[in-house]
Amino acid sequence: MSDKRNLFNKIWDLHSVRTLSGGQTQLMIGLHLIHEVTSPQAFEILRDRGLKVAFPDRTIATVDHIVPTDTQQRPFLDTLAEDMMVAIEKNCRDFGVRLLDLSDGRQGIVHVVGPEQGLTQPGMTIVCGDSHTSTHGAFGSIAIGIGTSNVAEVLATQTMFLNRPKVRRVVINGELPPGVYAKDVILYIIQQLGVQGGVGYAYEFAGTTFDAMTMEERMTVCNMSIEGGARCGYINPDQKTVEYLRGKPFSPAGEEFERAAKWWLSLASSDDAEFDDVVTFNAADIEPTVTWGITPAQSIGVSQSLPRVADIPSGEQVLIGEALEFMGLQEGKPLLGTPIDVAFIGSCTNSRISDLREAARVVRGHRVAENVKAIVVPGSQLVRRQAMEEGLDRIFSDAGFEWREAGCSMCLAMNPDKLQGRQLCASSSNRNFKGRQGSPTGRTLLMSPAMVAAAAINGHVTDIREFETVAAAD
Repeated sequence: MSDKRNLFNKIWDLHSVRTLSGGQTQLMIGLHLIHEVTSPQAFEILRDRGLKVAFPDRTIATVDHIVPTDTQQRPFLDTLAEDMMVAIEKNCRDFGVRLLDLSDGRQGIVHVVGPEQGLTQPGMTIVCGDSHTSTHGAFGSIAIGIGTSNVAEVLATQTMFLNRPKVRRVVINGELPPGVYAKDVILYIIQQLGVQGGVGYAYEFAGTTFDAMTMEERMTVCNMSIEGGARCGYINPDQKTVEYLRGKPFSPAGEEFERAAKWWLSLASSDDAEFDDVVTFNAADIEPTVTWGITPAQSIGVSQSLPRVADIPSGEQVLIGEALEFMGLQEGKPLLGTPIDVAFIGSCTNSRISDLREAARVVRGHRVAENVKAIVVPGSQLVRRQAMEEGLDRIFSDAGFEWREAGCSMCLAMNPDKLQGRQLCASSSNRNFKGRQGSPTGRTLLMSPAMVAAAAINGHVTDIREFETVAAAD
């Protein structure tokens, strides 16, 4: 008899401890990832109550949000950042938690480190005090961002209470057109379904388009599930998942790995699995996509024009007008050609080795425009080393990019990397909210790393397809 449960509900049921009378599930957490910003208060809660970390081997810490990326010499110039570093070092020592710090060689953005170390595996429940924990769903896991009080709850009990979301299957079939990347795919999905479209749902991404993606591309898609309102997003494990995890430091080894791989693959939603909702899109309809507004849903294909307020449903007109005014853009005009001040390649969305390779391919032989400050921030120390072994750092430096240490950097500007005044940033990150990149009046355009690279070279928003056509002609 076929199991009609989708992967999400299979994993949820496997990790359910009990169901409360109000409907919440006490869920066992397989992996708890922590960082320096949302953990200090949680550890203080444990100290105040005389509690220990229940399963320290299931908690892994790294530092990423506040660490500077230009120089990481201690003590940091920012005293608050230094205080947070001292706190996580002490907390991990006191409570027996493994810390991947700046001297470890494996430090980096938590959602880059987890997968590359093999900590992230199919069938797990994974939580972290960070919105973009959904990244880990690319491996066929339930991965959810939590708040500081929840961090304390998980540290103390290795469980937490959650409402089971519904599951929506988001299907995309077909081959992506030239110049279209995983970042464009998730921006398109959010554009179509809205930033509130996923509220109450987990998203299962399925179809031949996702099947064809690499694991790093799948991570980009799942990373931004939260920006569409979904509780999390995931992709069913397949042979690519298995091969990615083979030989990773924290993966099983030998016969144990083969047994684990067989079980991982068995978790995938069957052809007749049941879902609460299904939406379908065509890959051929997606083009290089750029946000123009103040939410990740406010985006257009790079060849399209900005919306006209009068053409928008009345309930959305105020927000659209506010976004256009804040961004300093004119309704009905093209976004193509809009001058930029800053180009940022990095973040937990797009700072992996494949992202850096693609951006380097675009910038090779070119120079950053004179008016543009351009930085590249690898997602981890391992990514950084690999990029340098491949000579990518030299390609970026020769083109005029700043080559940085690993960290979150300008994605959220809890560190020295911030926009100044009204600067406009072409960014490979995940949020374009007002003030997100450090300046209350700074502006953000989200796009793929390749598009950021092209914008940096031209000094304005550029269609990567036209850029590469011109480059080929040269």
